[in-house]
Amino acid sequence: MGRQERIARSIVQAITRANEIKKRGSSVLGLLLSLFSAFFSLYQLVLNKVRPADFSNLRRNHWSVSDDDYIESFQPGEEGKKEESLKAIGDMGFSGSTFYSTADQKYLVKSVPRHSEHSFFRDDLLTPYVEYMAVHPRSLLVRICDFLAVSGASLGRLLRSAPSHHIVMDNIMYGREEAKKRGEAEWENWDLKPLSYFYPERDIADGALTSDATKEQLADEFHDKIILSREQADDFFSALEADTKFLAEHNAVDYSLFLVRMTTPQQADVSAAATAESPMVPTDPPSVPPSPPTWRTGVPSADGKHIFRASILDFFWAKHKIQPKLMTLLIKLWNLLISNKGPMSITTTPDEYRERFMKMCRDIVEIRDEEAR
Repeated sequence: MGRQERIARSIVQAITRANEIKKRGSSVLGLLLSLFSAFFSLYQLVLNKVRPADFSNLRRNHWSVSDDDYIESFQPGEEGKKEESLKAIGDMGFSGSTFYSTADQKYLVKSVPRHSEHSFFRDDLLTPYVEYMAVHPRSLLVRICDFLAVSGASLGRLLRSAPSHHIVMDNIMYGREEAKKRGEAEWENWDLKPLSYFYPERDIADGALTSDATKEQLADEFHDKIILSREQADDFFSALEADTKFLAEHNAVDYSLFLVRMTTPQQADVSAAATAESPMVPTDPPSVPPSPPTWRTGVPSADGKHIFRASILDFFWAKHKIQPKLMTLLIKLWNLLISNKGPMSITTTPDEYRERFMKMCRDIVEIRDEEAR
């Protein structure tokens, strides 16, 4: 079993452990063997849920996802192994990060390997996030369904051979595999951040000092427009304003807008393209509530050509943590001594980042009034 598979197994065990303990019970010998195995493990670390009651409350009482349905997404088939219920969908990255999808495509699991990021979420943002999401059902902030953290001593933890923290979040690409089976056009997606900042990989020596693979990890560009009615645009920007205000108040920067575009089948009824009756929009959790159309399930463009989804991701970089402070100091010295390139997206102020982020979002939207259609 390889590294990715062992990490996947540790994630699944953390999600399903309570059910397994009820089924098999425990013994002193079994407990000792488990502790011995856990200590000498390099990749299959012991993970525990952080604040499980809070996330369970969000899932059950605000997103209508029962605990049984949630855990079922992490269960392998009758003959399957634990690691087979998660599929790696990204490379391990320079920092050893992982990216998995559940077999049913409903949830994504993403590692949060940097201490400054997972400590910010745990210590500063978790309580406000839970409270905010409970009263903002139409928020575009990604729905985080669980937060997993390593516990206990192990070689893998000491050597940092596997990620120590993971978030489980809903997948707004859910339904893409079914769309492929129906022969529909491939879904497109973009991970968007303001590109007007200083990016060393791109801006030092015109990018000649870094590889293309490194530069490809920078934010995407959306060379088109989201065509919306006035009402749709107002709803979109209202959610963005509220969400980014919340993030700025808690010192977060460098978050991104994850945008998904589906092409509407020519034979489809445009007026019903993004409703609950449309085969393009899955209606079972984690997509709802609230009922479609929403930016989580799909909003039809005003010209009837596309359906869009959107979510705000990666809001774990906070200005007051030690690593961001060091990066800010380095960029200030660079601007003072070498070349004045301005701030990076990770060294600017939360209010300034929010301003540029909102401008980026407004620039990709074209409002089409009813009389113009």
